[in-house]
Amino acid sequence: MSSDQPPGPGSGEPPENDPFRKKPSEPQEPLEGGGPYNGSPHYGAPRDAGTAGQGGGPQSGSPYADNPYGGEYGAADPLAGMPPLANRGFRLLARIIDALLIGVPVSLIMNVIVGWVDYTSTSSVETGKQATVSGVTMLAYLLYEGLMLTSRGQTVGKMAMKIRVGMLANGAVPAGQAGWIRAAVYTLPLVIPCCGFVFWLVNVLWCTWDKPYQQCLHDKAAKTVVVSTA
Repeated sequence: MSSDQPPGPGSGEPPENDPFRKKPSEPQEPLEGGGPYNGSPHYGAPRDAGTAGQGGGPQSGSPYADNPYGGEYGAADPLAGMPPLANRGFRLLARIIDALLIGVPVSLIMNVIVGWVDYTSTSSVETGKQATVSGVTMLAYLLYEGLMLTSRGQTVGKMAMKIRVGMLANGAVPAGQAGWIRAAVYTLPLVIPCCGFVFWLVNVLWCTWDKPYQQCLHDKAAKTVVVSTA
């Protein structure tokens, strides 16, 4: 009897029905020199290898051919073999769902523990309570997101919106360090009093102009991409 186990949430590989495993209807020959998605068990073969080197992409065999970010000119075919990139609106809704799911109950519990916080007061006592509640809530969110991403590439919000996070290079679940880096870069800047919110805002807006993968800064730090599972 074989000891091989089917890929599962803890294996770092998407399940058989995951869209990362979908193949294009008319697979093409791999690019000469290779690329991040050619022959990948998670993304499949390129959709149109014949377009490589056109429209500003690097030529086959260029020093950027194996670079998921495409180097100076962008990837040869940024969506080759990948599912569609996730809708930005769905990404926002997923974050709102997760923030409510974690933030509301944790804040209520902490208010009961420390005494109900007066958020309009500037007294040192109330300011201390506010910092305690906010800090514990952010820690809970960090743990929630890190555990969910490293185990299945999705939070509850992302599951509801039918989107998921995968490694840019091959579509695998961001198990281990990558998932925790992504969660930390999103969450931890908020603890910096003076400018943390500014960084957080720039971070979450970055995907609105980033090309070609629509990555936020936490995606770039972890080398991940968000795609549709629909």
